[in-house]
Amino acid sequence: MKLEAKHLDFGYGTRRVGHDVSLSVEAGEVLCLLGPNGSGKTTLFKTLLGLLPAQGGAVRVDEMDLRARVRNEIARRVSYVPQAHAAFFPFTVEEVVLMGRTAHLGLFSSPSRRDRDAAHAAMARMRIEHLADSIYTRISGGERQLTLIARALAQDARVIVMDEPTANLDFGNQVRVLQHIRSLAQSGIGVLLSTHDPDHAFICAHRVAMLHEGHLTRLGAPAATITPDSLREIYGVEVAVVRVAVGEGLERPVCVPGGALSGGRS
Repeated sequence: MKLEAKHLDFGYGTRRVGHDVSLSVEAGEVLCLLGPNGSGKTTLFKTLLGLLPAQGGAVRVDEMDLRARVRNEIARRVSYVPQAHAAFFPFTVEEVVLMGRTAHLGLFSSPSRRDRDAAHAAMARMRIEHLADSIYTRISGGERQLTLIARALAQDARVIVMDEPTANLDFGNQVRVLQHIRSLAQSGIGVLLSTHDPDHAFICAHRVAMLHEGHLTRLGAPAATITPDSLREIYGVEVAVVRVAVGEGLERPVCVPGGALSGGRS
């Protein structure tokens, strides 16, 4: 299973946001998309999902042009996790997760036992089965984000696109979400996610893509791609990349803003 952009131009109507972007994510890997606000990340995601038409180039799912597939076919292969939001209707967590089965239902069909079993399995995987009867609007931001990931899992797609899945979460919930993302890849699911924190890519990504002003500037392994030069290029700030111990005999790179290493006044 592969989701692929080939020389993709994308935007809204006649307004072009991105040009000549080529990247792919396969089952079992995490591809992290980095870029500042306004670089085109969300517009790219909407185009990869078929929510916006490509202005040039192509999007392919399983080697077939996205335009040749109907909506339900796309949804059975690629699912979407938006940023956690407060819904207007008091659905339970179980009902929200069950919505992920819509792609497998007929127009007037009701969820079957198989659909409910898939929803419960997804909640168990995210360890939120105890929240099944809770009202989605009344749970924490971290719990809402895990609910949305469970909904995507219930959809049974092999690639999941996540738009800033750690946005507005506290540090603990960010770590939990990133751990779940890494676990999804280990189980054979491909994940394409965007984030504003390069350190997240060091934690869970196999590859990193950097988007700046609608152009793909870097694509490769995190350690080779996230460098002081590349971060200066896309964010316009000085950042040091240093290695820190994260366990016995283990190290991981982290990003430190310029000046932080010199220990300024508190």
